[in-house]
Amino acid sequence: MSQNTPSVSRRQLLQFAGLGAAGLMLAGCMPSGGTTGGGAPAAGDAFAPGKFKAADFKFSSWSLTEEAAAPAIKALLEGYKKKSKVDITEVSFPYNEYFKQLMLQVRGGQFSGAAHVDVAWLASLAALGKLQDVSAFTKDRGYTDSALKAAQFDGKQYGFPWTIGAIGLLTNSELIQKAGIDEFPVTVDEYEGALKKLKGLGNGLIPYAASTKAAQLKDILIWMQTFGSDLVKDGKVTIGDDASIEAVTWYKSLYDQGLIAADVDRFDARSLFSQGRTAIYDDAPVGRNSVIKDSPDPQLADKIVSESRPVLKKGDTPRALVWGGAIVVVGGASDDATGTAAEFGQWATSDLDAVLADYKVRALPPVTEKAQASAEVASDAFGSRFAEKITATATVNPFWQFPQYAQVETVVAERVQAVLVGQQSPKDAMAQAGEAAQKLIG
Repeated sequence: MSQNTPSVSRRQLLQFAGLGAAGLMLAGCMPSGGTTGGGAPAAGDAFAPGKFKAADFKFSSWSLTEEAAAPAIKALLEGYKKKSKVDITEVSFPYNEYFKQLMLQVRGGQFSGAAHVDVAWLASLAALGKLQDVSAFTKDRGYTDSALKAAQFDGKQYGFPWTIGAIGLLTNSELIQKAGIDEFPVTVDEYEGALKKLKGLGNGLIPYAASTKAAQLKDILIWMQTFGSDLVKDGKVTIGDDASIEAVTWYKSLYDQGLIAADVDRFDARSLFSQGRTAIYDDAPVGRNSVIKDSPDPQLADKIVSESRPVLKKGDTPRALVWGGAIVVVGGASDDATGTAAEFGQWATSDLDAVLADYKVRALPPVTEKAQASAEVASDAFGSRFAEKITATATVNPFWQFPQYAQVETVVAERVQAVLVGQQSPKDAMAQAGEAAQKLIG
């Protein structure tokens, strides 16, 4: 694919931050016409705004466990409690455990209310048959079409889009310059050379805090795509092809050379970056505020620069992974509690004051036309560059279309980790990963 893309306006880039073309791709990859999911309809004639009395409900989010994000989420909850005179019970688990725990609680009837979810999880959650169709609540609220599509499954609006963007490379420009790297590398070969220069700075610096813990090793998928693997093509898993083997072989070489480190996940990488112990790591825009808050360097905010992921050969399009959050409503409690949870989801994601207050703390791309056009968002230089360098070419993980996607990522991560620690060859490991993944999706 060509790396040369048409120039786009600031507004178009913000629409990409609302997912843009990637949102259409996500909607297109979701299965349609099936019977795997069905909303849990509330009793009564209609599940729509104004049909319910304000009632207490539960709200679940992994962000409640994160020091940087929790204040914004708690302030949002307090604002709604005061506005609607209700109580909200907080439910939280760390991100790496969150999906599994939420699925277990929803399946077992232990959780109902509003839940913060990754858009990647919609297929799996919808298959449980307990998500509400919130289309009546999203109507005429100013969401971008692409953002709405990102929170749909099987033709139903199962979520309120909250923040839609991408995951890409964040860099410490001061360390990059100290290593004598005048321009950020374009190709994978140039990138490896730059990492070697960064290692030469010494002081135990980890050039690239790539994910190496199994819980986050799904990040390797974007590098497989960079090397040319489709991951899934015509319903068949392609992991085990030459491109995926080459990508994992390269990743292993970075590991062996000390250019990436053992036992690193996203949160470890943020900590390393905030301390100036790594120059590059993968994250969504929210990572910027997290590392700034925890850093002893008062100037770190000015040094963080987002960069396009290196490509295999010049002319290729840089790869990035679509990332996004939504709020879903799980039925099961009283109709009033379920309806109030939906009204909270509507307010939290589309009320301009609520959205901009959240943006001020977390800096995550909003999903309504008004918020995207606001002065607060339009003047954000970091957000503009992130949209241009990363979000503009982001694509969805093709495994998201399958309810078993989390298991697929786990079997791939386990085989990649086996390669990193020397237990398997890249060829054997990827062959096993591909076979296991194919069995999972059928």
